[in-house]
Amino acid sequence: MIDSDLVAAAEDVATRAYVPYCEFPVGAAIRTHDGRMFVGANVDNASSPLTVCAERSAVSAAVAAGARRIVEVAVHGSAESVSPCGGCRQVLAEFAAPGCVVSFPWKGARISVPLSDLLPYGFEL
Repeated sequence: MIDSDLVAAAEDVATRAYVPYCEFPVGAAIRTHDGRMFVGANVDNASSPLTVCAERSAVSAAVAAGARRIVEVAVHGSAESVSPCGGCRQVLAEFAAPGCVVSFPWKGARISVPLSDLLPYGFEL
């Protein structure tokens, strides 16, 4: 199970999302192998393909700080079910430590699943 502080950080950062077009705030918090936490919120853009998801925003913050291994991810959004999109799953997999767990709201409950279950056949080089 994901630590409640990670979930709380995802909930908090979602309140600062920039979503004038989709009006769907999402926040993500990740914990790295060394115990550091990084957060990110989705950032809309008038050109929708340029929108940045919360999960990728958090990963970018971690990478900018020198982190490379993610062990936990918490996602929060304003809907009953908010799981990482396919692109975010692949980005998370790029930096995920073995056994990385992702927590998100699903059908009104918070669930935690291994990232490998969300992306069983991710792209690898």
